[in-house]
Amino acid sequence: MRTAMTINTGIPILMTNNSSLYRLLAWLSPSFPVGAFSYSHGLEYAVETGLVHTRDTLVSWIATLLRHGSGLSDAMLFVAAWRALEAGDQILLAEIFELAAAMRPTSELALETQAQGAAFARAIRDAWPLPEGGAAVPQAGAPSYPLIVAHCAHAHGIAMHDALESYLHAFTANLISAGVRLIPLGQTDGQIALRLLEAEVAAAADMAQTLPLSEIGSATPMLDYCSALHETQYTRLFRS
Repeated sequence: MRTAMTINTGIPILMTNNSSLYRLLAWLSPSFPVGAFSYSHGLEYAVETGLVHTRDTLVSWIATLLRHGSGLSDAMLFVAAWRALEAGDQILLAEIFELAAAMRPTSELALETQAQGAAFARAIRDAWPLPEGGAAVPQAGAPSYPLIVAHCAHAHGIAMHDALESYLHAFTANLISAGVRLIPLGQTDGQIALRLLEAEVAAAADMAQTLPLSEIGSATPMLDYCSALHETQYTRLFRS
């Protein structure tokens, strides 16, 4: 995805390939038809009970997911799927798909990733023709969202690190958007939160490429608790 060029200082710099950048901006924008706006990833219940009630508590909540929870584990699954595709190891890829399905602690979190994964795959098949030689996007089963994004990015020749950071940025931005509506916060606070989480997104992407898949897991029981109770929350705006 990146190519080198030299400016008049004689120092080579990296430039993002326009075609790959265009695809990432399109696929992981709020307008891409995956229904991301319908899901709060358990945040709605956390706001309902006062666990998240300010910009700072929202930033802390999302940072924890990126360091120790679903943000990091999704990133690790993304990397593992990418590397299996790169190696042409279909057996390993199938095992990673099974692991991703088992990683969802509540029915709503499972619905969230499966519904978005299926919607993403469908939109790519219908609107973004597969390059020659690219692996076909899975059409059966209940695919996990990060695995489908990894699969499509790999098929379109987009660099893993760029696709991974874009996925994590979208994950973060969607949770901030939910927080802006739920707490509520102003749009400026939302942008400040996104800026404050920039380093966390980059760190999660780096960790996912370093940690072995055998270490995948989460240490965010409060997310699991909030997600489970959201299933019976009386008044709610989101599906998760």
